Amino acid sequence: MSAEFAGGLLVFLTALCYSAVGHAGASGYLAVMAILGMAPASMRPTALVLNLLVAMIGTIQFARAGYFRWRLFWPFALASVPAAYLGGRMSLPDDWYQHVVGVVLLLSAVRFVMTLKSPDVASRTVSTPAALVVGLFLGLLAGLTGVGGGIFLSPLLLFAGWATLRVTAATSVAFILVNSAAGLLGQWHALATIPSFAPGWAVAAVIGGTIGSRLGSRYLPGPALRAVLALVLLAAGAKLLFA
Repeated sequence: MSAEFAGGLLVFLTALCYSAVGHAGASGYLAVMAILGMAPASMRPTALVLNLLVAMIGTIQFARAGYFRWRLFWPFALASVPAAYLGGRMSLPDDWYQHVVGVVLLLSAVRFVMTLKSPDVASRTVSTPAALVVGLFLGLLAGLTGVGGGIFLSPLLLFAGWATLRVTAATSVAFILVNSAAGLLGQWHALATIPSFAPGWAVAAVIGGTIGSRLGSRYLPGPALRAVLALVLLAAGAKLLFA
């Protein structure tokens, strides 16, 4: 089995698992690429393209299921989109990038562990100023690292009591969609670094994202998937930080 085929299989499984909980899989794709030893210069644009495709599918699926709330979504997105574009225009030295992404992956793993038993209630309303500040910070991080930002937005929504689990998923995946688009626009000059086998990975991501978001928006709970993803992210984050 070639490394590219194995990577495509892992991308399919990543898209399947992440999309079921309202994410698009960027941190997982970065983990796959880190494990395969891909160059950092090609990791970010590749992750953003895959993220954009899966987030588009997830946004449609969760919206059709009736869980998207425009009032909750718009202030986060308003501040995050220009910040994601600016982050996409910025670049870090390769060793810095590895460490930043490694920290992102480890924090993502902690995020999944901490939300395993989150109560599925919405008890508060987020203020617009708070949402704008959060969106600005997460948008910059999304563009800079090649993740959509939703992996950090969703635990905040849950812990603060701003949304239920599936409304959180719908908000996060739409947030990921707009930030991935903005980050990719900022990374337009780097599209030439995307590897030639990426279209095959894109097909795998679309199939996995379609199945996962369909299951997640209508049928499946998320705790078991989050636990598995946490283990993968911990391994990949440790590889980047300590290799």
